[in-house]
Amino acid sequence: METLQNEFLTVEVSDLGAELQSIKDADEHEYLWQGDDKYWGRRSPILFPIVCGLYQGTYRTEGGTFQLGRHGFARDMNFRLLRHFDDKVTYVLSETEHTLRQYPYRFMLSVTYKLVDNEIHVIWHVYNTDTKEIHFQIGAHPAFRLPGVKEGDDVKGVLRFDNNGHIERIYGNHEGCITSDRYALEGVQDGLWAFTEEDFKDDAVILDQSQIHAIDILSPVTGEAEVSVEFSAPCVGVWTPYGKKAPFICLEPWYGVHDHLGYKGQLRDKYLMNHLQPGASFMSEYVIRIGEKLAE
Repeated sequence: METLQNEFLTVEVSDLGAELQSIKDADEHEYLWQGDDKYWGRRSPILFPIVCGLYQGTYRTEGGTFQLGRHGFARDMNFRLLRHFDDKVTYVLSETEHTLRQYPYRFMLSVTYKLVDNEIHVIWHVYNTDTKEIHFQIGAHPAFRLPGVKEGDDVKGVLRFDNNGHIERIYGNHEGCITSDRYALEGVQDGLWAFTEEDFKDDAVILDQSQIHAIDILSPVTGEAEVSVEFSAPCVGVWTPYGKKAPFICLEPWYGVHDHLGYKGQLRDKYLMNHLQPGASFMSEYVIRIGEKLAE
């Protein structure tokens, strides 16, 4: 476990999955869900080299057919600590014989966590170390404690989106896949969404087509942001497990999403796929902010 600290935050990260384990403020209040198998045992897994599920659990590339579990393998692998400073840590993961049997590409994935005042900057780099073009998806899955909701309480809260207009969702509950149908996200008013557990009866609320680039979890007491997630990813999932009264909400920036139902094309052609030529790299960042944005 590695610890990062400044005057605002203390953050812990595990080498297993390079996964965030804790986010505490100066008063030692915990904001990250602490994982409980009764509800969901993870905290903030990294999704790579796919996001969500494949149709019938298989995909096709490089002349072969491969099997890959939901959200890929990175979340269950030990990353190597590359460097560690007081306010910054970087982990790396590369292919192994095990990953090559599931994903026939050589790569290096680096994950950096950097503290900037009351913000955690999460920076991904994907490097193509192969001799051929590689195809991949990557995503985040951080879970945050719901303010004002205790274990056993009804799940509810208010999110604020950076889009005050019409917002559409897609569904990923068709044999673990999406369809092309689009639906209005019900209950949104002027960018505010008052949700309950019933909103997740069809699994995650998936917002694609770059409709949203920032989400705030609002305090039920002050109405101000307790946690914010900002991102440039084209898709975001919002999720809490239905029927469990789980006192957390996941805000998940994704460069990727499920297969379409019945998809039997090539990996390279699936929706929201990313591509890298040999020697090329991909970089992206998302930001977790605790509390309101500090004055610049």
